[in-house]
Amino acid sequence: MSKKHKTYTTEFKAEAIKLIEANQGNVSETARQLSISMQTLSNWNTKAKAGTLAGTKQYSPDLNALLEENKKLKQQLKIAEMEREFFKKGSSVLCQRKSVRYAYMKQKRYSFPITLMARLLHVSVSCFYDWLKRGVSKRTIQRNQQTILVKIAHEETRQSYGYIRLTKYLQAQGIKMSMYAVRQIKALNHLYCKRHKRFKRTTNSDHNRAIYENLLEQQFSMTRPNQAWSSDITYIWTVEGWLYLAAVKDLYTKQVVGYSLNERMTAQLVCNALNMAIHNQKPTKELIVHSDRGSQYCSHEYRNILEQYGFQGSMSKRGDCYDNAPIESFWGILKNELVHHYNYQTREEAKADIIKYIELFYNHRRIQKGLGFKTPNQMAEDFYKLAA
Repeated sequence: MSKKHKTYTTEFKAEAIKLIEANQGNVSETARQLSISMQTLSNWNTKAKAGTLAGTKQYSPDLNALLEENKKLKQQLKIAEMEREFFKKGSSVLCQRKSVRYAYMKQKRYSFPITLMARLLHVSVSCFYDWLKRGVSKRTIQRNQQTILVKIAHEETRQSYGYIRLTKYLQAQGIKMSMYAVRQIKALNHLYCKRHKRFKRTTNSDHNRAIYENLLEQQFSMTRPNQAWSSDITYIWTVEGWLYLAAVKDLYTKQVVGYSLNERMTAQLVCNALNMAIHNQKPTKELIVHSDRGSQYCSHEYRNILEQYGFQGSMSKRGDCYDNAPIESFWGILKNELVHHYNYQTREEAKADIIKYIELFYNHRRIQKGLGFKTPNQMAEDFYKLAA
């Protein structure tokens, strides 16, 4: 059982102060005589000397009122400072739904008074405590789970998908999520794709070698695999120097069917990429192989391969990158999704990363809007299943 706190009247306190004076200021002796705590009597004596103890001759009502007013002003100043500090940190929360405001109050409840936060955020204290008892809502749990899934998918797709393709990627894995939800989660969590450019010229068309006519004329829609291929050379910077990549892309499946990497940009580079594509796909005669007018594609070695297999050579007009847009598109994808995210120290490091990207990600896992959100490998598999 708690001890009852004893109270004293104003008159008693005033008489105690007079007794101290009679005892020549001896507070200890006076406290003993009155059977009260010396600390209590000392507090009364201090207030009496300051003129704030009612009933004593030193008591000043005006001074006491001034001290009370000063106390109130200090309290108001403290509240104003807390309000300013709170709004400095949480002003954006004011426009959010109530559950968000409640969550913010829960987070800051040890730094600011609940009543102050409730008043500033325009919510009820009782409603906040009701929300606290209910715990996390189903909607919040669902959104937290969706956020984790979107972040994982963003990493799995090499931070390269916009919200439309990312939604299709998630849906293909059996995860039901709207495009609006994915777009909002990407924006709120700053899940953006990086862009970067480093230029080096790879096409040298200033030569007197024979060239092929443009058989495609920017008509890139094909009805079957191995009907037309697009080929080109690009470059990757490493600390050791430039690394060159030649690739061959099928215009129907969008697969990279052949590629070659080397530190030198020679005719052998494009021939190796073409030979790899022929080995992998085993195309029939009349296949169109399109490229730019670079000297490597006008070499005797390259032309001999086309003649050997009965392929039709095709070349872009001078300086027109749109004539070879499919492979140019692949270069942009490769660099934005892979190359520009790394600072390769060696050519071998870059080679390993690029081969892994082409074989395991681009052809096998990367869905494309132009393919009905299928991967290039799926596009090829579906065609041959129907043709069987």
